[in-house]
Order: sequence, then C-alpha cells, then structure tokens
Amino acid sequence: MTRFRFVHAADLHLDSPFKGLRAAAPDHVADGLHHATFRAYENIIALCIDEGVDALLVAGDVYDGADRSLRAQRKFVDGLGKLAEAGIRSFVCHGNHDPLDGWEARLDYPRGCHRFGAQFEAVPVFPEEPGRAVVHGISYPRRDVTENLVQHLGPVDPETFSIGLLHTNVGNIPGHDLYAPCSLDDLRRSGIDYWALGHIHTRQVLQAQRPAVVYPGNPQGRHLNEAGARGVYLVEVDDTGAVNPQFRAADSVRWENLNVDIGEHETEQNLIDALREGTEKLLHDADGRPVVFRTTLVGRGALNRFLRRENALSELVEQINEDWTEQVPFAWCERIVDESRPLFDRRERLAGADFLAEVLRTSDRVRSQPEALGGIREGLVELYGHHRFRRFLGDTPTDDELASLIDEAEMLVVDLLAEGGE
Repeated sequence: MTRFRFVHAADLHLDSPFKGLRAAAPDHVADGLHHATFRAYENIIALCIDEGVDALLVAGDVYDGADRSLRAQRKFVDGLGKLAEAGIRSFVCHGNHDPLDGWEARLDYPRGCHRFGAQFEAVPVFPEEPGRAVVHGISYPRRDVTENLVQHLGPVDPETFSIGLLHTNVGNIPGHDLYAPCSLDDLRRSGIDYWALGHIHTRQVLQAQRPAVVYPGNPQGRHLNEAGARGVYLVEVDDTGAVNPQFRAADSVRWENLNVDIGEHETEQNLIDALREGTEKLLHDADGRPVVFRTTLVGRGALNRFLRRENALSELVEQINEDWTEQVPFAWCERIVDESRPLFDRRERLAGADFLAEVLRTSDRVRSQPEALGGIREGLVELYGHHRFRRFLGDTPTDDELASLIDEAEMLVVDLLAEGGE
C-alpha cells in the first residue's frame, strides 16, 4: 500500500449570512463576517496546494441552504479549479443544507472533481492506480434524509484503502438534527478504513484507527456556540494503512467567550483593565486572526452595584471596542452579559433574624447531622430511581456530590433572597 495524503473538510456553509451581527457591527467588522466563510474556504484551498496533498474531501453542506447563491457556487467551483490545476483531485458529497434537489447553476466543474449522487459510488483517488485508494460516497437527494445510509454501502475491497464520505449523525450526537443516523458499530462493520464525516460542527475523532471515524467540524465558526479554532484535518496514510489526522485551522474570524470574575476587582478601573487584558489574550491566542467575542461577568463583588446602573454595560462595550475594533487584526465585543451577584457576608447574614438567616442555619444543620443527610439521601434515592427521571440523573450522588448539591442549593436561595443588596 502506497502512502498518500488528503484534506478532510466539511460544513463549509459558504455565504452564511451573519445577518444580525453584521447589522450591529462597524463596516470593516461586518465586511470580515460577510466574507468569513469564503476566506476560510480559500485557506483550505491554499493548504491543499501548499502541502501538495493528493485530494480534498468535502463531507456535505458546502452551501448554507438549498437555494444556494450564484456567488457561493462560483467561489466553490473556482477553488476546485485551482486544485485541478495543481494536480489535486476533489471529492464532494452533499448534505441536508445543500441537497441534490436544491437550485444549482449550470457551471463547469473541473475534470479532477467528483460529486457523488444519491447512490453510493466507489471512485478511485488515483485513476491510473485504481487499487491504491477508493472513496465511497453518497449525497442527500433531498434535505430530510432520516434513513441509515450506511446500509446502502456497496462491497468494499479489503486490499484497497477505502474512504467513506458521508454526512451523518453518528450515535445521535446532541445539538444536531438526526439526519442519516447510524451507529459507530455500523461504521466499524463497514470495511471502510477512514470515515470522512460531516454534519457535526465540533471536530472530534470518534475512533482513531481501523476504521478512523472523524468529524473535522466546520472550518468557520458562525456564532458564539462555535467558538475556538475551526478548520480541517490533514490526513496522512502510511504504508500499513494507518492514518494520522492532523488538525489545521482554516477560520478567518475567530469566535470566543470571555469570562471575568468581578470578585477579583475592587474598582471600575480594575474591571476595565481586566477587560482589556482579557481581550488582548483572546487576540494573542487567535493566531493572527480577528476575534468576535462576548463577555460574561460572573462572581460576587461590590462592582455589581455599578453594573446595575443604566447603560453601564453598553458603556463598557464602547470602552472595549474603542480600544480594539480599529486594530489589525481587530477584536470586537458584541455584548457584555452580567451574571454577577452582590457581595454576600454569610457570617453576618447568619446572625440575622430574617428568613434567609433561617435558611442558612438549616443548611448548616443538614451538613452537621447525619440523620438529616440520611433523610435527604432517602428522598434522592426515590427521585433518582424514578422511571421518568433516572435516565437524566444517573447514579445516586455520593457523599461528596451530596455536599456539593447542598452548597449549590444554598447559593441558589441566596441569589433569590439577597439579590437586592450587600
């Protein structure tokens, strides 16, 4: 078996709109978001050419919708054309966002590109050496594909390195629709050596070898739930058929979340300095990319009173963006969310005569009296064993976990009863 290399990409979502954010952002930030998916795709094409790989595999959702824009289609075809000129083949399947029945312009795809249809096909990576490596791929004929497509896979030659190109949700991964569902065991039994998957936007290797089962995630984050580095896998196949997937970032704008604990800061200036330092670190860690981020203020502290002032949060956003939005690369804070709480002196409130003081004293009694803990445990055993709830709750909590639950319950009550002041 001969060595070869390929890039595994998925979920390009070319021309994703970013509508709400672009409307609120300064012009150059809006422009960066508008072109982000295209620039990420250009980065993928450049990676393939710079690394001299043998093929690019795209596992579905090339476009953001079935009614894909002409601009997106031309950009995609142009990129594949550059690969063909460099002698790099490309293999593409379509998923739920870009099914085969969606509108498509009549554009000329390069000869080095193979686009899979609604039935599994086996296509050699090297036409002159058909027994060296083969890609087995299938596309969605329509958006809603709910059947297990793996069951339609044809025969797989055990003497040939085989790649499966598929848009699917393996094992019902949360947070994604259950399109073309299959199990990890289905993929293990298939005879495929490397499953190049799409649909799940967070990169993950479900199995490392024989077969490798890999999601590269989307190459460009589109919102704060897609934070952190995004990209593709550069996959090396050695003489034995073992694979080595290496993550390579391809995003052009990076999304991040910044948490700042107000309890660590005494003055407004301290807080502003902390926000500046946090923003600087986000940019430093973004490998030269601009950053769009949201800040969440947490913890307890005296600054909570300042944060409750009208326009306090919007003024802080303005302070951050005045310092960082015009820099190259830029950092743009789209929002600050205040989840902080007022200062709370437990010892002082424990000595009071109000309802909160009684709750705190009850909490202390529960912690110190075995019979009280036993009563709570008995109640939890019944709850955790209930036929409707046990699959969500797991095992009955240990002593340490029970103590943590009591601490969390106390803090919830404090947040509700002591919200108004120190």
